[in-house]
Amino acid sequence: MLFTEKRIRRTRNVLISLLIICLTPVCEKGRLLSGAKADDVFAGQELVCAIDLGKDMRSGHWLETGFNYELVRRFAQDNGCTVRIIATGSRDEAEYMDSLRCGKADIVITHIEDGAIPEGVLASCAINECSAWMTDDDNPREILEIRKWIRYYSETAEYEALKKRFHAATSPVKRASQGVIAGNVSPYDSLIKAHAAKLGWDWRLLAAVIYQESKFSICSESPRGAKGLMQVMPRNAAKYGIYDLTDPESNIIAGTTHLAKIQDRFKDIGFTHDEMIKFTLAAYNAGAGRITDCRRLAAAQGLDNCKWENVVKVIPMMREDSILEEESVKLGKFHGHETIAYVENVMMIYRSICAICPKA
Repeated sequence: MLFTEKRIRRTRNVLISLLIICLTPVCEKGRLLSGAKADDVFAGQELVCAIDLGKDMRSGHWLETGFNYELVRRFAQDNGCTVRIIATGSRDEAEYMDSLRCGKADIVITHIEDGAIPEGVLASCAINECSAWMTDDDNPREILEIRKWIRYYSETAEYEALKKRFHAATSPVKRASQGVIAGNVSPYDSLIKAHAAKLGWDWRLLAAVIYQESKFSICSESPRGAKGLMQVMPRNAAKYGIYDLTDPESNIIAGTTHLAKIQDRFKDIGFTHDEMIKFTLAAYNAGAGRITDCRRLAAAQGLDNCKWENVVKVIPMMREDSILEEESVKLGKFHGHETIAYVENVMMIYRSICAICPKA
């Protein structure tokens, strides 16, 4: 009996998939004439969409998660619904498939291995030739509407511009070494420009920070739990009333707000603008308390602690056990080689971005 039921189910799934494939081209003619809105299949709903595309470095396609994130938001806009997006590269794909089958997720966007669609789901046409949007196989009408919308939207100039934004965002250092001159460095340039002003920074410097932190990937997550474009700790974001660190703008707001708070701590010390930036970057990486300790130690050594290069000289001393006896050091030992490299890397990336985009 169980074997018969499974055969019936598989046969039904095959028939549904064939029906979708056959009907989609016919429906597309009407869609292209009437626009992208679906037939109220999703109107008024709140959809849960899980994007599970690994670490954004798969099959030669960069920043797939961010690309699909933008597609989902546009899909929701066109179809009169809202969407809660979960984007991560760290969970097991099987968990999302289970969530889809039991109704905890409405759409899962993931890779299709060798064209094989998991049992119990229906898949849209592929995105970027290696991923697809999926629903459970009890909702054939939903996947039909998704297919129709993808086919429609992929023919628009807006879609081509979106692809260009994401697929051109490769290493700024590599692009600069190739002599590339362009008007953009990331898919999020407009957001970066809008929020760099609160820091009084060149937007290209903020772009360099974001590339160093995440390589422009919204699904980046550190072993310590920092998330998103600017690798913001959830506890810090919560202080600023921000809880969705996957959302690009929310993440940049949280990150720049935190940078501004750090910079304010240093504003009356007497730094030059360039030195202020270096100390702010160092504190963003290591914490303001750690950098204050390093500055105190530099002063105790008779060095001008308003110059980052002088503070760098004493950081190796912070790793020694003897530092625990130093009265000027309040937070104990500090292995600061990572922070030294962080500041150097951000400034190198910044110079590369300036070469790519000569006009600020």
